[in-house]
Amino acid sequence: MSSGDGMPWAGGVVTERATCILAPNPGPMTLDGTNTWVLLEPGATEAVVIDPGPLDDGHLARVLEVVTARGARVTQTILTHGHLDHSEAGPRFAELTGSRLRALGRGHDDLGDGDVVRDGGLELRVVATPGHTADSLSFALPGDHALLTGDTVLGRGTTVVAHPDGELAAYLDSLERIRRLTGDGDVATILPGHGPVVPDAAAMVAFYVRHRHERLDQVRQALADGAAGADDPVEDVVERVYADVPREVWPAARLSVRAQLAYLGIPLAPTP
Repeated sequence: MSSGDGMPWAGGVVTERATCILAPNPGPMTLDGTNTWVLLEPGATEAVVIDPGPLDDGHLARVLEVVTARGARVTQTILTHGHLDHSEAGPRFAELTGSRLRALGRGHDDLGDGDVVRDGGLELRVVATPGHTADSLSFALPGDHALLTGDTVLGRGTTVVAHPDGELAAYLDSLERIRRLTGDGDVATILPGHGPVVPDAAAMVAFYVRHRHERLDQVRQALADGAAGADDPVEDVVERVYADVPREVWPAARLSVRAQLAYLGIPLAPTP
C-alpha cells in the first residue's frame, strides 16, 4: 500500500523459482495491483502460491493456468497478512486447488517465525516482519536469494503503518531485520506485494529506514510548530507533513501519523 509513482508493472517470470501474476485491482493504495506469487522449484510438480489476492475468479483462473502450464498443482496457499487485497481469495483458492491455507494466527495451518516451508524441493523460511500489520510475514527464498515481503517493503513508494494494528516500533525492528538479511548476503532481491521486483534489496531497505526517520523528524517539527495543541493533532500533522502527497492517499497517511504519534508517546483519541 503505497503512494509511489513509476513505470507500469505487469508481473511475469522474475526469478528461476518465482512468477508474478498481477491481480486486476490497481489503485492509489495497490499500485498496479496485488502481486500473486507462484513459487515452484525447477522441474517440480508441487507449487506454492503466495497471496491469491482479492476474490476475482478470472485472476484465480490465470494463476491456475500458470501452474498447470508447468505441469504442477498447488499444494500450499500462503498469506503474507490479512488485508483483503492479499487474502480475500485465500479460502476460495485453497478450495479450488485442495491446498493447505497457511498464515499467521488465522485459524488455518498457522505459520510462525523461523518455520520452514518445504514442497517439491522448494524451501521457504518464514520471517516475522510485523509493523505494517501485526500479522505481517515475509518469506525468504534461499534458492533465489530473494525475500517476499508482502506490504512490508514495496516495489515503489513506501508502505503505511496501519495503526492501531500496525505499530511503528515493530515496523522499524522489521526493517532492521530485513537489513541484516541483506547485509549477510541471504537476500539480494525483494519480491514485493505490490509494484515491481526490487533488484537491490539493501538499497531499498536503507531508503525505507531513512524515510521513516525523516518522517518522524517532520512529525516532531509539526508538533513543535503547533500541531500538538490542535483540536485534531492527527489531521494537523497530516496537513503539514503530507502536503506534497496526493489527497487520495491521505486516509493511509492518517493511519501512519497515528502510528508515529503513538511511537512518540502523544496521547490519541480513539479512531473514529
